[in-house]
Amino acid sequence: MGNATLILGVTGNIASGKSMVAELLQKKGALLLSADQLAREVVAPGTRLLDELISQFGSEILQADGSLDREHLGRLVFADEAARRRLNALLHPAIARLAEQRLAVLSASGAPLVVYEAPLLFEAGAEKRVDKVLVIRIDPELQLRRLIVRDQCDAAEARRRIDAQMPQQEKAARADYLIENSGGLEELERAVDNLWVELIAD
Repeated sequence: MGNATLILGVTGNIASGKSMVAELLQKKGALLLSADQLAREVVAPGTRLLDELISQFGSEILQADGSLDREHLGRLVFADEAARRRLNALLHPAIARLAEQRLAVLSASGAPLVVYEAPLLFEAGAEKRVDKVLVIRIDPELQLRRLIVRDQCDAAEARRRIDAQMPQQEKAARADYLIENSGGLEELERAVDNLWVELIAD
């Protein structure tokens, strides 16, 4: 790999363990950029984008302090395909611009690896921003159970959230690297260790 910094996109479906893998890579020395964090920044109070969201979806998407109520907005768009498309058309370009700026800065740092953790990497066309893509895959039944516990929702709501995303097998087919996260933490750590060696040796 020489001295060039590799940008690795980390994605996978909801409750697959993307953040855990990204954190494990960060502990090994990778620099981490989270699309979710960027998504929060672009709709911070006072931004033009937040004003656009209010005009599209109404002021009930705000919390008492004037910040975006992401859970409320999420419930609105998970149930409505057209609304979700409208939201993504506003969010994705803004996140893309910020991601490109941040990734350029991180790439210039000389770190061996930059991780861009993005749940909607393929859906947003963001794979063009990275050199390689790692997909985290999980057993669908385990995914459902994890999501119910994590988000404290019922099975029907969890299934709706899973079905709103690109199918796992489609993401896996487009990946450069795959990690199966259906076992325990030790197994996951071993898989990340092996991947790190492969990435840094390239």
